[in-house]
Amino acid sequence: MASSEDADAGRVVVLDVVGLRPDHVETGLAERIGDALDGGSTAALRPPFPAVTVPVQTTLGEGRSPASHGDVSSGEYDRNRETVAFWERDRGDRDRVWETASDAGLTTGALFFQHLVGTDADVAVTPSPIEDENNDLVEMNCWTNPDGFYDDLEAEYGHFPLHRYWGPGASRESSEWILNAAREAVERYDPDLLWVYVPHLDYDAQRHGPDAPEVESAVETVDELVGEFVADLRDDARWDETVVNVLSEYGFHEVETPVFPNRALREAGLLSVRDDDDEGGEEVDIPASDAFAMVDHQVAHVYADSPSDARDALADLDGVAEVLDDRGKAERDVDHPNAGDLVLVADPDAWFQYYWWDDDEDAPAYATEMDIHAKPGFDPCELFFGDSGPVSLDATKVSGSHGRVDEGTLAFYGLGGPAAPDLGLDGPVDARAVAPTVADLLGIEDELDAAFEASSLLE
Repeated sequence: MASSEDADAGRVVVLDVVGLRPDHVETGLAERIGDALDGGSTAALRPPFPAVTVPVQTTLGEGRSPASHGDVSSGEYDRNRETVAFWERDRGDRDRVWETASDAGLTTGALFFQHLVGTDADVAVTPSPIEDENNDLVEMNCWTNPDGFYDDLEAEYGHFPLHRYWGPGASRESSEWILNAAREAVERYDPDLLWVYVPHLDYDAQRHGPDAPEVESAVETVDELVGEFVADLRDDARWDETVVNVLSEYGFHEVETPVFPNRALREAGLLSVRDDDDEGGEEVDIPASDAFAMVDHQVAHVYADSPSDARDALADLDGVAEVLDDRGKAERDVDHPNAGDLVLVADPDAWFQYYWWDDDEDAPAYATEMDIHAKPGFDPCELFFGDSGPVSLDATKVSGSHGRVDEGTLAFYGLGGPAAPDLGLDGPVDARAVAPTVADLLGIEDELDAAFEASSLLE
């Protein structure tokens, strides 16, 4: 294992290639990513539970578990207001390493991570489209540091292709735009730390499953995009002092079984619905319900007046592997007040969908729309065109999911570049170790007021 004395990095670039697996690099499928890390260190990365977007991103950035930082899902249930909100964009009280490194006097950048609005990073870009009261897109926009950076990016590369970032049209164009923005960030602001989210692999792994031919093609595509970006870094004056960190957030399970916990709660008389008089269909009435499940891929947080009654309704549901109580949540490091009174874990081949209706005629209007903020659960069916709207209601189309943390579906971690120390990794890397390692590489770990829960990999 290297020591911090071996680190001599003036710049650290972190590329979060979500969905990248160790075997993609080991087999040479991601050849250019492997070349970028040549002479460095690679290993599997063990994400926190649940292995879904926001909990993993916050853990990678803060070096703490969901039990500590409180991001237990990509959505948040407000117990006082009894409402669910997914994909809110404000930073809140999150202090990721790009923010604490700014406090230590370094120039930092973060592109397209969740919860970036309000970040202290010197350069930041995150989608912030202007929407009307019905959540319909009025104008594409991005929130940036500094002000005006998006205007410059739009003038050079066009508007960020939001409909290529998520939805039935999700494709390489969004990742290409993001990496172009990263090039501009390097050229204009020369950050000492740059953290970039590259989403391309996420799409086809959910649509087709992790081992589908479409995913192999997607790996080749993202390898090309990342390889071109690293090639540009090699031409930069600071290349000799650069460490390139390529990682991913989670691996995917092949799934075939959609599970509907809210239907089971409704059948048990614990979940209430009301007519949506304006739009038609049935809307869940959370304040009137005794129990409600906020679903996110292979994990569901159940908020219940009587957890024992909810357990009775859900424990024997096909596709449910475990029902975690307080003890189970503590064992998974997800025992935070934001977590459900119960947490459901799906079977490896199953995932949770939010639907509470049995007849599609009773679906709320937003079910067939691209309306990620209105839906009280994550909806991968948004990756498929529907028969009666932009989004499908056929949950059997989804072939890949994540959230469980299993040995066969761990993520990827790699450190390379001319200033990278040889870490001598001999096992999976704890996701909590990434932030302290980045701080250590930059020589600022002792200067940060950060409650890291794991040691730097250089120690």
